[in-house]
Amino acid sequence: MTKINVITIDGPSASGKGALALRIVNNFGFKILDSGALYRLYAYFSKMNFSPVEIINQIKMNIIFNNHKNRLSIVYKEDDISLELRSEAIAKLASELSSKKEVRDALFNIQRNFYDGDILVADGRDMGTVVFKDAKLKIFLTASPEERAKRRYLELQNRGQEVNMPALIADIKKRDFKDSSREISPLIPAEDSIMIDSSEMSLDEVFSFTESIIRKEFN
Repeated sequence: MTKINVITIDGPSASGKGALALRIVNNFGFKILDSGALYRLYAYFSKMNFSPVEIINQIKMNIIFNNHKNRLSIVYKEDDISLELRSEAIAKLASELSSKKEVRDALFNIQRNFYDGDILVADGRDMGTVVFKDAKLKIFLTASPEERAKRRYLELQNRGQEVNMPALIADIKKRDFKDSSREISPLIPAEDSIMIDSSEMSLDEVFSFTESIIRKEFN
């Protein structure tokens, strides 16, 4: 299989995939694909009662992704809807929809079309196992449910949202089970992926480790 210039970062919810992807992109000047954002967009438009065909058209025609160094913003018809997409309600619906074959099939080509030959960093659940099976570098980033719940807790608290830590841990474990046991594109490491457990690592430490691998793989 001919390898393509893609770095995939897969892993469970709140493992730090997005933060790592942004750090890599901003350090090296690569392109980025946040596949989770596409599923949250699908959920967002689904709640607005768009049909499946209309949802895909809205994503293709009316969505703009902007990289602001420390975060990726998503603009819909001149409105930044990034915070709405990060709500727990949208995240849960996106998780449910992502188990449906028709939804994954509908978003497959959109995700695949992010790659144009230049180096792309793609984070998600099945980037290395399904969407970019021919990626040159595959990373599987994980952390303990408790650590991931703590990160999610701080993220939601900073947005002024009320959160319950035990409920958050239970929800993450439930989502892990659903993601890893679903029939369509289960959350599993690709056979050729590099495993990173960030439970006791800072983002700087994870990036430093990853940076050395990238420089080796991409000269």
